[in-house]
Amino acid sequence: MRAHRNALRIALVATLAWGGTALAAETAGPSFSCAKVETGSIEQMVCTDADLSALDRKLAEVYGEATGKAANEHPPMLKAEQRGWIKGRDDCWKADDRRACVEEQYRLRIAELQAKYRLVPSTGPVRFACDGTPGNELTATFFESDPPTMIAERGDEVSLMYSQAAASGARYQGRNESFWEHQGEARVTWGYGAPEMTCRKAP
Repeated sequence: MRAHRNALRIALVATLAWGGTALAAETAGPSFSCAKVETGSIEQMVCTDADLSALDRKLAEVYGEATGKAANEHPPMLKAEQRGWIKGRDDCWKADDRRACVEEQYRLRIAELQAKYRLVPSTGPVRFACDGTPGNELTATFFESDPPTMIAERGDEVSLMYSQAAASGARYQGRNESFWEHQGEARVTWGYGAPEMTCRKAP
């Protein structure tokens, strides 16, 4: 009888241990199911890489927070943008270093959502007058995302820029815009091939 109870106890412990391991494995995976991902796909890479899985879970968390902020967004852009982002992530199979490409895609997207939907602390808005012309203004808001980001507004145009390494000051780069501030003065390029402007903090 005692042997039977011991056998049951061992079986129960083994079952609990297996269940805990399965739960831990599930928790450690990405936010999506790995059951039917294609072999050799970017999704499979995310499923089998603990750090990429963690970034995927972080993105899912941030996306959920952004969804709450975007409830009254017209037109609704968030879902469409996310679908486009997934396509861009999956295009990393073309990159020389696929893993580095995927990791960068996740980090930039997380930072973008944190800035765009004001999910992290920020500084600003800070106004800059450019080229000595009062009407030529740029407004910058800086966000404590990872990597740090800024949203710059000039007229009716908006640019999201990411922090770049700089020997001095703070440098940010967007799609066709750049911003480098040092001691209250900023050098700004706004638009592809546009001349550089000198901007100073407005009083």
